[in-house]
Amino acid sequence: MEKIIETKNLSKKYQDQYALKDVAVTIFKGDVYGLIGKNGAGKSTLLKIITRLIVPTNGKVILFHSKSNKQWEQNLKRSGTVIEGPSAYDTLSAKQNLEYYCRLRGISNSKEVIKETLKLVGLENTGKKKYKNFSLGMKQKLGIAIAILARPDLLILDEPLNGLDPIAITEFRKMIEKLNKQRNMTIIISSHILSELYQVATRYGILDNGELVKEISKEEFDEMSEEYIILNTVQVSEASRVLKEDTSYPFKVISENQINIFGKHHQIKEINQLLINHHIEFEEIHYFKQDLENYFTNLISNNKENIK
Repeated sequence: MEKIIETKNLSKKYQDQYALKDVAVTIFKGDVYGLIGKNGAGKSTLLKIITRLIVPTNGKVILFHSKSNKQWEQNLKRSGTVIEGPSAYDTLSAKQNLEYYCRLRGISNSKEVIKETLKLVGLENTGKKKYKNFSLGMKQKLGIAIAILARPDLLILDEPLNGLDPIAITEFRKMIEKLNKQRNMTIIISSHILSELYQVATRYGILDNGELVKEISKEEFDEMSEEYIILNTVQVSEASRVLKEDTSYPFKVISENQINIFGKHHQIKEINQLLINHHIEFEEIHYFKQDLENYFTNLISNNKENIK
């Protein structure tokens, strides 16, 4: 697979504090790369270094196979970014803002490009409405429209979901999928809204205290994410006997009042009826599957334990 971005031993130090420390990320062509981390984990610092907004203390960035800082700077023209909010003019409409940026970037056939871009981000019907009167979701869309005017190969978005309502988040997700699949854009999205990042990203990089803790694909995450039915009962031994004799479900006794049964959500009804038929009392039975937030929390907790 073609590497779009590769960082090696990338560090950024402010006085005695590391914002990034020896970070080595790899982003492949076609990725929707979800950059995960708490506030202050180093997400924005990493994106700002990649886009040359700040200079690293150590390490290097290879962007589109760049072999020098000059090539790195040149290759940034193949990217579009929205970092620290959209750069749009308050008194201009969406169309007028895009006209300005088309002139600034020397984009030919601007009318066609603007029309196509506004439709792509869902702002084709905003008319003369000024940017200052846009909702937060509309402002984010215009920021992305400005970033993709020149049809970049790489799109970098820093916390684009902040403050968006559920409808705006759903629209954002659809737009990202469209850009990735129809425009073949490689996309980096930093966010702490992990439930949404799970739905849109294909790979994840997890940062904690400036260090890259893990890189994992969505397929790898799904494969390792256990799913099971949790049974809470004071009659663990009796329930275990019934499960062993009357079902083919593998299970594991976790504690004196919990059994994990490795089955699917739809099998709860069958297990529930089996327990009732055998007069086994239970407090709770429910389905569990590890989500990205659980995984992130456990990973960060284990990382902190290893550091101690």
